[in-house]
Amino acid sequence: MLGFFLGRLAQAALVMLVMSVLVFLGVYAIGNPIDVLIDPAASPGQRLALIQQYGLDLPLWQQYLRFLGSVLQGDFGNSFVFRIPVLSLILSRLPATLELATTAMLIATLLGVPLGIWAGYRPQARSSKAIMAVSVIGFSVPTFWVGLLLILFFAVEFRWLPSGGRGPAGALGLSIWSAEGWTFLLLPALNLSLFKFGLLIRLVRAGTEEVMGSEHVRFARAQGLPERQVVGLHVLKNIGIPIITVFGLEFGSTLAFAVVTETVFNWPGMGKLIIESITALDRPVMVAYLILVVLLFVLINLLVELTYGFLDPRVRVKGAP
Repeated sequence: MLGFFLGRLAQAALVMLVMSVLVFLGVYAIGNPIDVLIDPAASPGQRLALIQQYGLDLPLWQQYLRFLGSVLQGDFGNSFVFRIPVLSLILSRLPATLELATTAMLIATLLGVPLGIWAGYRPQARSSKAIMAVSVIGFSVPTFWVGLLLILFFAVEFRWLPSGGRGPAGALGLSIWSAEGWTFLLLPALNLSLFKFGLLIRLVRAGTEEVMGSEHVRFARAQGLPERQVVGLHVLKNIGIPIITVFGLEFGSTLAFAVVTETVFNWPGMGKLIIESITALDRPVMVAYLILVVLLFVLINLLVELTYGFLDPRVRVKGAP
């Protein structure tokens, strides 16, 4: 198991190094941040001093080495717009995005997995066909349109829930500790969960149908085991790995790319921050955000693969160096 872990860790480090180069080049190859930092009426001497202060007069490879050295020390520089350390700025927005993404994934999983199992267990039932129709809607309808509909019905027409914003934050910077916080959280979380919900239903249904026709399920039934035990012990265990894979990757993508939902509901998370940074050409925030997103995906993928090793020893043997 140690060799399996070290091998995956080395792969993760290599991916982070390559992606740091790509992200740095992709962001620093466009625009001129001096136009954001200084008044257009400033003298050439002031512009030159600012360029030298930020190291923008250096060759690009030297800028990258300086950037990499700072990142390894946990320093992403200061925001051009907010004039505060970038890492502090992103971490201040992280709790909002974290609670939104976690709630959305929990809604999608707690509803999608049981419905997917039922649709695969009774594929010809009318209820199963209705479940699959709902999953198609989750794939087909644009997120921003669903968000606007949710606001129209629940905030404007019925006045049950607020149309946007976030409730007061409590411990750990989260708003889930109060009923008011949940009223603000419910609509954006529901909107963000819709695509994941449809994805999980279709994935679990396909896996359940495949496993239900396997020999070990027929053998379990021949032993006289109750259907609940057959599904819970044999079916769910065999479809566990793909569920974990999708949950991990989709949780990462939800954290990283909840931009549309956060914009529609004016949710003060990382997605809204990156939109503001792109508009203002705030390079340090853009680079730090993308690097942290890559790190997030690498860590989630590493945890998923380690979970594979615990669930299925054959993965450890196959992946051992």
